[in-house]
Amino acid sequence: MRITLDRHPSANLVTGVRPGEVRVGDQAITRSAILSADRIIRDWPVASRDDIDRDALEPALALEPEVLLVGTGARLEFPAGALVAELARRGVGLEFMDTAAACRTYNILINEDRQVVAALVIP
Repeated sequence: MRITLDRHPSANLVTGVRPGEVRVGDQAITRSAILSADRIIRDWPVASRDDIDRDALEPALALEPEVLLVGTGARLEFPAGALVAELARRGVGLEFMDTAAACRTYNILINEDRQVVAALVIP
């Protein structure tokens, strides 16, 4: 799937998603990663929803998002309820979705000038 938005040409926008790869600008990312408008944290050590816990999300939370999108791979997989409750107490909006949907939503929120971070499982 090709995604193209150019309202913020200097921001890290997702330009394409396909199995095993997310493209940010002209860069191919083939391992799980964390994206913000100005940072890419490569090789996020998460291979599936089972690896997503508070500690795994700390690098994303350190970027101080108002919204944290978590792409769980090819399909949506829900997190443990305790994790959602903990992040809600921290005041962070949290959404879990499949990785392609997380990428589309991330681009929309970047273009709305929102402080968004996407933590993406790329299986």
